[in-house]
Parts: sequence; structure tokens; C-alpha cells
Amino acid sequence: MPKIGITGLPNVGKTATLAAICRKLERDDFIIGGMITRAYRPGDGSVRVGFYVEDWRTGEKEVFASKQFKTKYKAETDDGDYFVELDPLERIGVKAISDAVLDEEVDIIIIDEVGKMEMHSEKFNDVVKAALDCPKPVIMTLHKKSRNPLLQDLRRRDDVRILEVTAVNKNLLPYKIEKLLKDHLQTSYY
Repeated sequence: MPKIGITGLPNVGKTATLAAICRKLERDDFIIGGMITRAYRPGDGSVRVGFYVEDWRTGEKEVFASKQFKTKYKAETDDGDYFVELDPLERIGVKAISDAVLDEEVDIIIIDEVGKMEMHSEKFNDVVKAALDCPKPVIMTLHKKSRNPLLQDLRRRDDVRILEVTAVNKNLLPYKIEKLLKDHLQTSYY
């Protein structure tokens, strides 16, 4: 089964690309499971101060990383330091991925993002490995520059195809990935 990693520079549109792919596949009756992260912008929404983790299927979400949290888990990013709460990440994100691995109805697993904030959780690292080892397609977004051992392992795997989203290809990449998955899924099911 295809395992696809979407990488790119910060704020280039990795999550937006992943969400576009998911919406297209769902319109064709494929069932998507897993987690996605979204910016947390309170007040007027102009300033990002953190990130939500969201279960794609249920819509359950909670802030798991914030500049305002006071935890020992810190991730340095291009726009400042974020502090990570492991409980929401594991209770919502890890569970969503685990459920997608185990649920026979789920056709495709998504993981957004294998990045600096999420890798503070050993449970997250373990469920990413489990997803990659299961017989379902996986689409994940990957932090471009991190040298974390999990990301290094992902980049070395023969079964993971890594595609970079750029300002030039971000509108076409969802179609390319959708076609890769559909071609494989339709030959597997029929």
C-alpha cells in the first residue's frame, strides 16, 4: 500500500494539501481516519498562538501546543517556541491514528504532522510506526528540516514516497496524490 509523505517549508500549505486530498477522496466514498493539526488563533484570528489536534472522523479537537502553555515539552519553530501538552495529543491524535489502523472500515490513514511538537510523545512515535507497518495507505505531513530519529527512519524507508509541496505545485499536488491512491485502492478492491 502506498505510504506518502508530504514535506515542504513552514507555512507552504502541507496541511491544506492534506485536507484537500482527504475531501477529494471522501467525495469518492473512501473513508479517511487519523489526525490533522490546525492553527489556533484566538480573538480576531490574526495571530497564531498554538495548534489544535483534531480527529478527522469525529471532529473532536483540542489545543495541544501553545506559546502560552507552561510545560517541559518545547518545540522551537520559525515563529517562536510552542509548548506541548501530551494529554490532548495522545487522547485525540494518537487515538485517532490507532482507531484508523484498527478500524476495518477506514481505507486511508492520515497523520498531520510528524513534526517537532508531536515527537515529544513516545505514544505518537509508536502509533506512527504502527500505521506505516499496517496494510493501509498512509498520507502524512513531515517536518522538512528536523533530524529526529523517527523522521530519519521515515525518510530511509523504501515504502515511503516523499513529495514536496511548494508555492508552485500546491494546487496540483493534491490531484497527483489522489490519483496515486485511487489507482492503487481501486486495483486492490476490484
